[in-house]
Amino acid sequence: MERHLKGRDITNSSVLDAFLKVPRHLFVPENLSSEAYEDYPLPIGFGQTVSQPYMIAFMVQALEPSKSQKVLEIGTGSGYTTAILAELFGEVYTVELIPELSRNAQNVIQKLGYSKVFFHIGDGSEGWEEFAPYDRILVTASAPSLPPPLVEQTSEGGIIVIPIKRGFSDVLYRFTKKTGKILKEELTYCSFVPLKGKFGFGRDKYE
Repeated sequence: MERHLKGRDITNSSVLDAFLKVPRHLFVPENLSSEAYEDYPLPIGFGQTVSQPYMIAFMVQALEPSKSQKVLEIGTGSGYTTAILAELFGEVYTVELIPELSRNAQNVIQKLGYSKVFFHIGDGSEGWEEFAPYDRILVTASAPSLPPPLVEQTSEGGIIVIPIKRGFSDVLYRFTKKTGKILKEELTYCSFVPLKGKFGFGRDKYE
């Protein structure tokens, strides 16, 4: 982790500490545990992946995390990023479309003792209105555009970090909500699985 993160442009000490604390091997299939700390994505079933550590760190750092904030994660997946967020935020709300992934992630998160993490199975492209607004929103799948419900559920001064499909690749953006306006910042090129749901790429359960 040291060379993959600190040796590049991950400079937030709290983010670096979180990656040292969370045991990534617990969030990947047992047959891939020997590869858990390499800097590339790994399959977790149902056509989904756990992203490479560097990309997760880059996205989380872009959120400008603080323990005084609550964060909404769209795409629980394996739960690895959820655990990283739990180290950095006061409360974590996480939404996953695939029930099996959500339940598996919840089991690992609970075993690790994280108590301020709340799980929901549903369409992440619609956010989680019940507990809005959120100080930060992280989307871990590529969307066709910024879903309007996520904008509505972001607090004033809040930040959304999301990959958006552009041409044949994805671009990671940071949106900041200020005085009712959305400021857009392009961060880097990336590659993510597609976001499913009403404001994603189709409503099918998974591929």
